[in-house]
Parts: sequence; C-alpha cells; structure tokens
Amino acid sequence: MRASAAAPLLAVLVLLAGCGSGAMSYPPSGIDGLTIPTPSPDPSDFVARITNPWLELTPGRVMRYDVKRTGRPDATRTVTVLPGTVTIDGVRTTAVRDDLTGAETTTTRTDYYAQDRAGNVWWFGQQGLWRAGREGAEAGLLLTATPRLGDGYRAAYAKGVVEDVITVAQARPIVSLERTSELEPGGATWDTYRKGVGLTERLVTATGERDVLEAD
Repeated sequence: MRASAAAPLLAVLVLLAGCGSGAMSYPPSGIDGLTIPTPSPDPSDFVARITNPWLELTPGRVMRYDVKRTGRPDATRTVTVLPGTVTIDGVRTTAVRDDLTGAETTTTRTDYYAQDRAGNVWWFGQQGLWRAGREGAEAGLLLTATPRLGDGYRAAYAKGVVEDVITVAQARPIVSLERTSELEPGGATWDTYRKGVGLTERLVTATGERDVLEAD
C-alpha cells in the first residue's frame, strides 16, 4: 500500500461485496483510497516496526489489563509483543501474544500485525484460526495513521471465520473504534486508544466484559 496513486493497492476502492473477496466499498476519502481488505499486499509497502503513535508495538513491550466479567470472576490479560517477525502473505509481521488468566481457565491467542509506509496498521492473521493468503483470507486494516471520525473499513476477511468491520466513533482526543461482525449480529466490541499509550480499554457488549489497562 504505497502512499502513491501509482501503487495498485492504493487505487480507489472498486471491490464490491459480490466480487468474491468479501470486500466492501467505502468512500476513498474515509480511508485514503486503500483497498481493504487487500488481496495481494506488496512486501515493499511495509516497514519492519509498528510505530503508529496510537498503537506502537515495540518487541518486548508488555501491557497488562484488569478484566471485569459479568457473572464470572475477574481476570488479568497480559499482552506481549514478541521478538522477531513472522512472514505472512510475503509480509514480515509482528506477533502479539494475548494471555488471559483467571480463576477458571487460562487462554492464549497470538495475532499478527504489520505497518505500511504511511503508518497504517494491518491485521494479517490469528494463530490457528486464519492467515492472510491462505484459503482466500485477506489482511484488513486495524488502525489508520490518522483516524478520522466516521471512517469505516474491514479489519480482515476470511469467509465464515472473520468478517469484522471497524468504524471510527471518536477521533480526538482519544480514538474509539466500534468493531462489528455479520457473524455475531447485535454485538460489538469497543476499543479505546490513547496517543502514545496504545489500547487502554475494551468493552465487549455481548458479554459485558471490560478490559482496562493497568497503570505503570
């Protein structure tokens, strides 16, 4: 996704939901003309580190969240940016491990992200569930370099697995993203980002689960 009109992935969106990729058509002014999800990412469009000020993912960084769950014991979520890179669909990605520890169970998931040269952060997969470039799955956009109120785009697309759509509900002084999915109608996940800090709070409306970043 080079920041030039010549790059094929930055052409004005022409993919429609019926073309087979699952892409949706959004106004180019809302997402800088990016094709989302992207069927063929160019590795040269991406950089080695994720330095987006709303979501800086420096290897070795650890973030801990207090997790409140309705009708269930509280838990702790530990998010760790792993060292090294994992190549997915030709792009070097950063792996982020999420460990949820509670009185009942412990669960772990690992997601893969990459940043393009313009500063946008893309979601390339989740370990054991889907990866861009496999079985029709395509990387989508998690967070733009400059979030704008009303922006809308797919977070990723893998038919029947991940069909999340993100809408920017607030852009200043914090960024609030609403994530919905056709696979889970009626529910939403709300993520709050603070510049220079990252993800500070998450609310899953279907379960009432709320994650709040612990103070350093």
